[in-house]
Amino acid sequence: MKPAGAAPTQAIGLIGCGRWGRLILRDLLRLGARVSVVAAGENARHAESAGAAQVVGDIHKLPASLDGFVVATPTSTHADVIEFLLPRGAPIFCEKPLCHDAARARRLAAAGRGRVFVMDKWRYHRGVLALAEIARSGELGLVVGLNTTRIGWGHDYGDVDCVWTLLPHDLSIALEIFGRLPTPRHAVADRAAGGIMGVVAVSTFDGGPWLLTEVSARSAERRRDVTLICRDGSAALTDAYADHLVLTDAPPANGPAPEPRVTRRKIAADMPLLAELAAFLDHLKGGPAPKSPLEDAAAVVETIAAIRSLAGI
Repeated sequence: MKPAGAAPTQAIGLIGCGRWGRLILRDLLRLGARVSVVAAGENARHAESAGAAQVVGDIHKLPASLDGFVVATPTSTHADVIEFLLPRGAPIFCEKPLCHDAARARRLAAAGRGRVFVMDKWRYHRGVLALAEIARSGELGLVVGLNTTRIGWGHDYGDVDCVWTLLPHDLSIALEIFGRLPTPRHAVADRAAGGIMGVVAVSTFDGGPWLLTEVSARSAERRRDVTLICRDGSAALTDAYADHLVLTDAPPANGPAPEPRVTRRKIAADMPLLAELAAFLDHLKGGPAPKSPLEDAAAVVETIAAIRSLAGI
């Protein structure tokens, strides 16, 4: 029995319960949601054992009365699932990217405006939020550029290449720090083993800062780092799980340089997946919308498509 005045449990439909969907289910349950899951086989068994209220093998069998949906299916299916769910009227939170086709992204943006949001967890990461505050405040002087590196070994997804699964993270970080996306100018692709293994891209604002992004699926070293470069120094988030930023003063442009002055700035260790799901559930109760509306999500897809074109993909 619920205590007097307790908020009603929110009923969520989770479509997909694979490697990432399981983490979403875990956090939705932790936040007190009642979750109906669409999954089959081992994924369905996991959902049942994890505490899902209901598990169905087909999206058509989801309960009629749900407060919202979370889509955690493969990238190539996102658009189809969203289009199926839109007539039901409830808000939709979809794993990134929105889809892997720029024209379809624009159509989705027009059809689902205000009701579909994309799960860009890095926009809730405390380190990224701290970098955005440094950029806005001018603490280190005028922003010169942003450098992101997202490299590792292998690519677990069979439906799209690593550019579609890795690059959305870094573009969402740029969105959070800059407030908009720069225009892609140059890009080169890494091709091997009959496929795309990564890309390096340079994007710029007219008369403003640049964005240098590198993603790769064939580095024995796993790195996830973000460096904000400003006139008077830089601030770096050196790992997704780091509990601090590294701030470094800029050296002289020419001549002997003193030892660098490096300081560490503590950041909270909140988990961004939990934070973004909490924001979605709060929105279902009348709170503000999550950070990545369809307009932002479509811009990310279009930017990736432009980078791919520049790289000859």
